[in-house]
Amino acid sequence: MTTVRREAFGRMPPEEGGGEVEKFVLQSDSVRVEILSFGCIITTLETKDRDGHFSDVVLGFDTLEGYTRKHPFFGAVVGRVANRIAKGRFSLDGKEHQLFLNNGPNSLHGGAKGFDKVLWSPQVLPSGVRFFRLSPDGEEGYPGDLRVWVTYTLSGRELAINYQAQSSKTTPISLTNHAYFNLAGQGSQDVYDHEISIEADSYLPVDDTKIPTGEVAAVQGTGFDLRQPVELGKHLQKFYLDGFDHNFCLHQGQDRRLVARVFHPPTGRIMEVHTTQPGIQFYTGNNLDGSLKGKGAATYPKHSAFCLETQNWPDAVNRPHFPNVLLHPGEEYNHTTWLVFSTA
Repeated sequence: MTTVRREAFGRMPPEEGGGEVEKFVLQSDSVRVEILSFGCIITTLETKDRDGHFSDVVLGFDTLEGYTRKHPFFGAVVGRVANRIAKGRFSLDGKEHQLFLNNGPNSLHGGAKGFDKVLWSPQVLPSGVRFFRLSPDGEEGYPGDLRVWVTYTLSGRELAINYQAQSSKTTPISLTNHAYFNLAGQGSQDVYDHEISIEADSYLPVDDTKIPTGEVAAVQGTGFDLRQPVELGKHLQKFYLDGFDHNFCLHQGQDRRLVARVFHPPTGRIMEVHTTQPGIQFYTGNNLDGSLKGKGAATYPKHSAFCLETQNWPDAVNRPHFPNVLLHPGEEYNHTTWLVFSTA
């Protein structure tokens, strides 16, 4: 049985048009999650350890002000296109589109004002909440009026995130949630004692601006082979890795499948990721530097969280051999990701 509660969380600054931001609290016996109408942001996700104690396992802020200032997309839905587009450029039907460059020479997570920085219209459901927005033709350089629905539903130990969209013109689209997790509890110093596995036989090597080179490389015999669980800290040391910020190529298909699993031995917490998406970006918080004051005055140093962002492959709009990222008029974009929490 899931209860859903809505409450005020704050107001947008006048220069952002004012507007009330609401918080939606979804609660079951084993999981409690709080989500904002601003950016569809997951601000809190509490789950039990093996002794039955709840801890908040996502990074974030106590107040709206934290989320309206610059931050690394904590908990937010990002779009129209998650991840990077090389030089912020792509061509469609012979027309060149130029996006805002907000990540060195590239466009990242939707541009200057992506889906993470806007107010959405909420609708309470029996066991969740659905958010809607219309992204107008030309917003951030993307073509077409795009109608987008993001639905969070909580059922027992499982949080489902469904993304749907329809466009008036052909447009690239790839939506994800950018939650930062630490199964020891947010504010813990690192995730080195987490054991992770990702069901992927290949990954995408990247250049020094994090754009895929175009090669689809086998993980076999490399530090990217996470098909069997590895303890993260030891694995990074063994392969002299500074961290992960890479797309892992998942088995293609529209069906739900288990794609990643994280286990935290000290607390017994387990998180499984299931999805219908073709890729998952594994990111180990390499750019966190302790400068942000998070919830309960916690600081978030490098490697103090991980992200498992289910999405299309980065720069797919410029790579014909990557999975199709284009949504055409009359079609529907529809993907779901499920986060399943348990203990061992």
